[in-house]
Amino acid sequence: MRLILLGPPGSGKGTQSKLLCRRLNLEHIGTGDLLRAAIRDRTPVGERARQAVESGQLVPDELVNDLIAEYFARPNPPSCFVMDGYPRTLAQAQAFDRLLSSLNLPLTSVLLIAVQDSEIVARMSGRWSCPQLGCKATYHVDSNPPHEVGICDECGATLVQRPDDKIETVRHRLIVYHRDTEALVDFYSKRGLLHTVDGRAEIEEVYNQLTAALGL
Repeated sequence: MRLILLGPPGSGKGTQSKLLCRRLNLEHIGTGDLLRAAIRDRTPVGERARQAVESGQLVPDELVNDLIAEYFARPNPPSCFVMDGYPRTLAQAQAFDRLLSSLNLPLTSVLLIAVQDSEIVARMSGRWSCPQLGCKATYHVDSNPPHEVGICDECGATLVQRPDDKIETVRHRLIVYHRDTEALVDFYSKRGLLHTVDGRAEIEEVYNQLTAALGL
């Protein structure tokens, strides 16, 4: 089984991809993890990526495509996997399509976790976390608030909000998502691969929708 998970930031892609991998024995492939590993291991693609990251630039499509191609060029490339965070753009999707075709690894399905922008903003901008390394407890002002506002229940530290969760950043990420990623919906829909689930439901219910879409 070879899957791609799509959805806006905060839709639960990471959580669902991990559940799918653990329960269906699939390999989780996240571009962020691959990028960090390539930079750490000083692979040819990693060295190119390091220059972009250190200069504060976005990693271009061509480099991300090369990163994925490098990963699949290993002696034992994955044959059953969930792609989390790739492809993000139409150019990446087309490159990945060519790569999988060359390896005779056709996609099984593309799963879109749909959540409205207003829900994403509420989810992400309401998240706060403990900065203490030995704790890292997380909270949400609506669904999981601390007993005392702004204070960690576990260790008493002052809670902080990650830069990625600030409301202005969330709204900007959604703009980028709609600009770059929504073209993939049409791309995969035309090929009969796209299945959409309601990402507003509880974690297990979303998982059940995903497996139902896969015919499991």
